[in-house]
Amino acid sequence: MDPCEEDSVVLQPSEEQQEDGSVPPTGSQDQVESTQGQEEDSGAEWDTDLETDSGTNQTQSLSDAELYLQACERVGTVPVSLILHHLGEANLNLNHYGLGPLGAKALAIVLQNNNHVTNLELEDNSLQTEGIRYLMEMLQTNISIQSLNLSNNHLHLEGADIISKMLLDNYYIKSIKLSGNDFDDSAVKYFADALKGDYVVKELDLSHNKFCDAGGVHLGHMLASNVGIEVLNLSWNHLSRSGAVAVCAGLKVNSTLKQLQLSWNGFSHMESESLGQALRQNSTLVVLDLRSNRIDNQAVTLLCHGLATNDTLRVLKLANNPLTNIGALTLLKTVKHNTQSAVEEIDISTVFVCEAFMELLEEARQRRPALDVRYSVMSSVTRNLSAFHIFQKFLEERNESILDFFQALDKEGTLQVSTHDFRKAVKEAKIRLDQQQLEWLIGKFDKNCTATINYRKNEDMPESL
Repeated sequence: MDPCEEDSVVLQPSEEQQEDGSVPPTGSQDQVESTQGQEEDSGAEWDTDLETDSGTNQTQSLSDAELYLQACERVGTVPVSLILHHLGEANLNLNHYGLGPLGAKALAIVLQNNNHVTNLELEDNSLQTEGIRYLMEMLQTNISIQSLNLSNNHLHLEGADIISKMLLDNYYIKSIKLSGNDFDDSAVKYFADALKGDYVVKELDLSHNKFCDAGGVHLGHMLASNVGIEVLNLSWNHLSRSGAVAVCAGLKVNSTLKQLQLSWNGFSHMESESLGQALRQNSTLVVLDLRSNRIDNQAVTLLCHGLATNDTLRVLKLANNPLTNIGALTLLKTVKHNTQSAVEEIDISTVFVCEAFMELLEEARQRRPALDVRYSVMSSVTRNLSAFHIFQKFLEERNESILDFFQALDKEGTLQVSTHDFRKAVKEAKIRLDQQQLEWLIGKFDKNCTATINYRKNEDMPESL
């Protein structure tokens, strides 16, 4: 037997209207039962737990506010003033109002034929499975609600079953948020099965749940056949190993997904390799959020195997991973060398980069000025980088080139100058470089630490100088 039918309670949100159109005062329970008996032979019958004793036309003649107040009285719950004031608007935000199952029942009654509300926010209302059952029954007749937030409502496995049955016959809900409902691998199977081949739902939020390996496998199978979802949030779960690999396999062949949020999971080497393979083939993903995983320098190298050829991804978020400057350089080099890359935003804001990264980023921005990379940098790095500009400005003021400066020190024309002579010349010229900046500049000119600067145009002599 369907759980919706097991404890079905016939509910009347309004009483029979008088012939003049007015609504008589609420009577006793006996009066209600008498009225119900009188009307069994007239009006349309609704085979749901939210059935009314008055005909459809009579119910619609009441205002939404009147219908809601009567529903609250019948159910035995206190009316919410915000509902009364906003039933005629597109957005009904009831997040954190503590409606509970009975409050959800009263709301469901008034929304059955409401054609105003398109976005219904019900996060953190302790709805539980009972309240969800009423809301899902309401959606059998409501055709205006397109966005539904049911996050943090203690729904568990039974709630997943009830919602998934609605999704199997859904033609109107395009966005559904189910974050923080203690859904496990068994629960996610209900959703995965319901959404295989689905094309209606565009946004699905399953974050802050308890999906592990088996759950990832279910989600991967769903992604491989789903043809509608564009935004999928799987952050704050336990996806790693086979579960994460399965999700990547689904992404590999998926043709609609544009945003994938995987932060706060367990992606490391094996998972990053699979994700890199997916990015080589996927041609729709635009945003990839991998913050707060286990992606280190080796893992980002594996991920870059996909980034080296991908031409659709625009945003990549990797903050709060065990990356160092080495991984950051690998990532930036990959994006720079892929001339077809669409990447325009990289978040590695928790990685402290070095001078080489900053120089490479400046080169990359010459071809792609809009490239936005968020990173961390020590003040010593920026101070060292300024040494180039200080030295360059000094030469410009003297109307000299870098070649002129070194030739003046190279008395024998060997095209080489010792680092000792260069250091001495800089100090005598009173160029405003501190000792750290000077030593760093020498290191740039003498990369092989031979104590000799070859000032011919080669790798040891930056073109910018």
